[in-house]
Amino acid sequence: MTVHFLSKRNYYKTQLMKLPAGFSSHGIDVSHYQGNIDWSELIETMDSSISFAYIKATEGTRYIDPLYKQNYNRCRSMKLPIGIYHFFSPMQNALKQADHFLNNYAVESNDLPPVLDAETEGRNNAELIKKMKVWLTQVEKKTKKRPIIYTSFHFYSTKFKGKFDEYQFWIANYGNHANRMKDDQIVIWQYSDEGRLPGINGNVDLNVSKNSFLNPNSL
Repeated sequence: MTVHFLSKRNYYKTQLMKLPAGFSSHGIDVSHYQGNIDWSELIETMDSSISFAYIKATEGTRYIDPLYKQNYNRCRSMKLPIGIYHFFSPMQNALKQADHFLNNYAVESNDLPPVLDAETEGRNNAELIKKMKVWLTQVEKKTKKRPIIYTSFHFYSTKFKGKFDEYQFWIANYGNHANRMKDDQIVIWQYSDEGRLPGINGNVDLNVSKNSFLNPNSL
């Protein structure tokens, strides 16, 4: 009997989905829920298999993720392409949420587009969409980057599809649903919230993107 042993590096690579047709890169998104991440171990062990990261910055009108700055600075020092996201609170003022995000995020020219995380019900769909557009417009005006909308496949298909024709979407839909991601508006697919990667204690969200990114080690 022949026994094949995976190296630590190859073991973690096997945890990533094989890139589906139309997708070009793997990435993660993180917040304080992942605790103190050893970004050096993550990047060095994965050997450029992780090509981008999104980091939570803010939520609502006051909350700031306690590990936002630490994660942002470490990612930038590792030369990993990064973007920042805001968790949207539908019951709070949308313009104040945009300003809260902008007050805590100094956009860099090479940052990925900012993201609006919209996964919470509002009073009704019309009001939710109207408030989201306030946030999206204000953030694009100030950053000169058009935001991406993160949401569940259920929200996208029942609430948002056809309402944001000028925006791209990042869809959370766990399992083998690559056929649902053929929609041209969908640019990132979060396919698991149970990823296990080096340098991160516990689970982390795993994503694939239709966009290609520079090899972090070549930046």
